Amino acid sequence: MDLRAVQYQKNSEILKKYLPEQSVTLIAQWIVEFDFKLKIKKERSTRLGDYTSPRAGANHTITINHNLNKFAFLITLVHEVAHLVTYNQHKNSVNPHGREWKQNFQQLIQPFLNTDMFPLEVFSALRKYMQNPAASSCSDVNLLRTLKLHDDNSDTVFLEYLPLNAMFLYNGSRVFQKGERIRKRFKCKEITTGMTYLFNPLVEVEFFEPSNARSV
Repeated sequence: MDLRAVQYQKNSEILKKYLPEQSVTLIAQWIVEFDFKLKIKKERSTRLGDYTSPRAGANHTITINHNLNKFAFLITLVHEVAHLVTYNQHKNSVNPHGREWKQNFQQLIQPFLNTDMFPLEVFSALRKYMQNPAASSCSDVNLLRTLKLHDDNSDTVFLEYLPLNAMFLYNGSRVFQKGERIRKRFKCKEITTGMTYLFNPLVEVEFFEPSNARSV
């Protein structure tokens, strides 16, 4: 067995943990074909994944948050591979999320865009989103809500689902109280500092019971 075959087999075994089974073969091929390093990262609140172009002799590098459900992981990974392909074609001469990237993303997602790969509700939301994909799938409210339905983690909820004045944990430790909605965001007060912050309705939080204050 040659080195590429060994690498393909190794990649496939790892990917089975994170991706829909039907997507593993093609994604494993892409890792070898496009010659990129895939790194699984701990959760980052500001991004689901990212792409870094080659530098100082290193490979292309794509990172994806480890806690994404399999459907969100696949969509995010294809999003980042589209950046890789766009870089190979244009280097840094085009907008990172411009027309060229959108076209590559739309083309790369095609082999996966079917109801054998995604549940019907995710497929429908994704197909609509892909008509004009944005810089982040998180910016598409319908797609994000639909993907959330398939999360294994039942400890978190979207902020918009909490009642007014409810207390919640953000990032596992900071306690806030939900306030009124100001246009597209919720005005929330941090309990320890009294400072006010504006939150996206679709930020994931944990419902907080005041009786649990000692455990924070």
